[in-house]
Amino acid sequence: MKKIILITIFLCVLVACKKSEKIENGKTAYEIATSNDINKEANWTILFDGSSFEHWRGYLSENMYPEWTIEDSTMVFTPSGQREKNIITKKKYTNFVLSLEWKVSEAGNSGIFWGVYENKKFSEPYMTGPEIQILDNAKHPDSFVGNGIHKAGSLYDIIGYPGEDIHPAGKWNQCVIKIDQNNNKAQVTLNGKTTISFPLHGAEWQKMVENSKFKDWEGFAKYRTGHIALQDHGDKVSFRNIKIKEL
Repeated sequence: MKKIILITIFLCVLVACKKSEKIENGKTAYEIATSNDINKEANWTILFDGSSFEHWRGYLSENMYPEWTIEDSTMVFTPSGQREKNIITKKKYTNFVLSLEWKVSEAGNSGIFWGVYENKKFSEPYMTGPEIQILDNAKHPDSFVGNGIHKAGSLYDIIGYPGEDIHPAGKWNQCVIKIDQNNNKAQVTLNGKTTISFPLHGAEWQKMVENSKFKDWEGFAKYRTGHIALQDHGDKVSFRNIKIKEL
C-alpha cells in the first residue's frame, strides 16, 4: 500500500513539473537557470546572447554587414568575396575582461581586437587595435612563420602562444582577454590553460612594437579606450558566449 501511495505522489509531481516547465517568454526553467549561470559573477554584460546583434555594428558602418548571421545561437561570419566586413562593439572599453568562444574553418584566419579607433583614414581595425590571433594552426600558412607569433592565441606579430593549447579547426576554443590599462597589464588565456602576459604601454611595450611589423604605424595601439572588433579575414569563423566585465 505504501508503495502505491509513493508511486502516485511521484507521478503527480512529475505531471505538475511538466505542466509548469514552460514559463514566460517560452523559456523552460532549465533555459533560464542556464542563462542565470552566465551572470553569477556580478557586472558581466552579455555582448552576444545567441539571438541578437544588439551590441554590434559594422566597422565604419551604422549597420551589421550581411556576411554576419546568427545560426543555431551562434554568430557566424561567411565570406562573400568582398573584404573589410569587420564588426565592432557599439560601446568603447578601457579596462575589462572579455570572454568568448571561437571556432575557425579549415585553414581559416580571423582575429579579436581591442582599443580600436574608428576613423575613415584607418580602413581596418588592425591599423589601430592590437590583435589576438584566431587561426587554424595546422593548415594556415601564418602558423609556420614568425617563430610562432602568428599562431592562434598570439598577440599578433609580437608574442606567441603555445600551439598545444589550441583546439583544431572546427572545434570551439574559449578565449579570455584581460586588459588593465591602469595597471599596465594584459593577459590572454585559451581553454583554461596557459596564460600569456604583456604590458600595454611604456618602454617595454614600445620595444616590442618596434620589433614588429607595426613599427612606425601611425595609429597602432595609440588608443587606450576603443572598440572591440572581430575580423573579416576572408575565412569562415564563428563566435558564441561573448561577455564582458568592465574593471
